[in-house]
Amino acid sequence: MATLPKPKSRKRALLVVNPKARRGTGSIRAAVEILRASGIDATETAISRDETMADLIRREAESYDLVIVGGGDGTLNAAAPGLVDTGLPLGVLPLGTANDFARTLGIAPDPSQAARIIAAGFQAPIDLGEVNGHLFFNVASIGFSAELAADLTEHAKKRWGKLGYGIAAARILARSQLFSAYLDHDGTTEKIRTLQVSVGNGRHYGGGMTVEETATADDGKLDFYSLEVDHWWRLLALLPSLRKGTHGRWDDVRAFQTTEVTIRTSRPRPVNTDGELSTWTPAHFRIRPKAISVFTPDAEKAK
Repeated sequence: MATLPKPKSRKRALLVVNPKARRGTGSIRAAVEILRASGIDATETAISRDETMADLIRREAESYDLVIVGGGDGTLNAAAPGLVDTGLPLGVLPLGTANDFARTLGIAPDPSQAARIIAAGFQAPIDLGEVNGHLFFNVASIGFSAELAADLTEHAKKRWGKLGYGIAAARILARSQLFSAYLDHDGTTEKIRTLQVSVGNGRHYGGGMTVEETATADDGKLDFYSLEVDHWWRLLALLPSLRKGTHGRWDDVRAFQTTEVTIRTSRPRPVNTDGELSTWTPAHFRIRPKAISVFTPDAEKAK
């Protein structure tokens, strides 16, 4: 008598959705059905008032096989400490305004397509950046981008989407000024005058900008750049290169790769991590290699 194959065991997913995400909770119904049909039971769980998303993941970790986060880059950022502590793999349902991390990994912005990636089951380890103990997926910035994060409200993101970034950026650019900073990295100290310094882990950030054209989230490196421009119109000239990630070729852009860098300023300046203001200078950055596992498109099968 032939032996029947054992039924595939079902997996349990902790589903956490940011209700303030640009596309909200209504758009995930089809995604949940796709997951269920593939053998993944996703249980949506709300965060209580007295806990963070990371707290929720830690609390529920023993009951689940994976975590699925529905939201944008800020929502993923909030989940990062819990994912690192528990070791649970991450599935991404892009529901935010920019979804830069999803774009870095080649995850489609459509939640149903993203659900199919999770259902396929291919996982890959990725790096995280860290600044003063705060983790980030995409990029951390000091200067212009930090001012943009403070100025761009949740209401503006939800109403205007990516256009909101451009409206706020133009307003801030008109009043921005260069500031002095000291960089400690790879055994050297450099003094700079800059409009913005950014330290990237992934490739994309800021609703369409690129940290460096060849950067990946699993290369074990941080990509640093500093915009040392004299006039605001020079930054406008740089914009096409900033979008492509080729700005490091310009004379007034300082760019290098490293695994650790400290940025010091004469007065404390806020640091923007994945669109959220999380800490202040002095800022110590380091790479956290292969910190978490993420469901991603299987590049080999896609060929």
